[in-house]
Amino acid sequence: MGKRLIQQKLGKGSPSYKRPSSRCKTDLEYRNLDEFEKNGKLTGEVVGFVDDPARTAILMEVKFDNNEMDLFIAPEGAMIGERIEVGVSAEVKPGNVLPLNSIPEGIPVYDIELTPGDGGRLVRSSGTTAFVVSHEGGIVTVRLPSKKLKMLDGRCRAQVGIICGGGRREKPFLKAGKKFYAMGAMNRRWPNVRGVAMNPYNHPFGGKEHHKGRPSTVSRSTPPGRKVGHLASRRTGRRRGKSVEREEMGE
Repeated sequence: MGKRLIQQKLGKGSPSYKRPSSRCKTDLEYRNLDEFEKNGKLTGEVVGFVDDPARTAILMEVKFDNNEMDLFIAPEGAMIGERIEVGVSAEVKPGNVLPLNSIPEGIPVYDIELTPGDGGRLVRSSGTTAFVVSHEGGIVTVRLPSKKLKMLDGRCRAQVGIICGGGRREKPFLKAGKKFYAMGAMNRRWPNVRGVAMNPYNHPFGGKEHHKGRPSTVSRSTPPGRKVGHLASRRTGRRRGKSVEREEMGE
């Protein structure tokens, strides 16, 4: 009898596979929009920094003039005592939070909202940044770190600057044990063994000399033990056709 599959162990909730949210310092979302942000700005001061194990970047703790406390991702060059502004009329300065409509073209931004008021979803890893490319009416085009262009509502908020901790990946781990404990501090299980490297009784893709040996597309109603690969996918592989060829040619 083989071992239980990884997806089955995750569902069981054993200690090795748990992700306790209590270890996270915050959900890290922008404050709810109010009259301060819609019509002007709210000013605060950086009073400290917080190392959150749930993310790779350092957070800065801001105390606003109305005695409200909040956490934001710290930009490069942030320091205690620095003034932070949040709102439509805030200055375009690293660390400040503004709607994309108020940020000029070519300015680096991060922690970008996908929809107005969702709290920030894009570009939140250490050392990353995106750039505002253009404004067209109420739509703002942003170039993400992957070089992909994304069109967003101009009311979506973002922070100005580059996320701190850009040199984090330059220092190698050297030992597997170092990586193991580092990932454990971030509530992530490591290492993750590939299914094709397992035995066939451990995983549906195992036992075929490092390739799947069977189609990886499975039905939505597949039993949990076999539900791996492309779940209920309409198609797989690289898309080929006239439209793709035109895109590759730049037409």
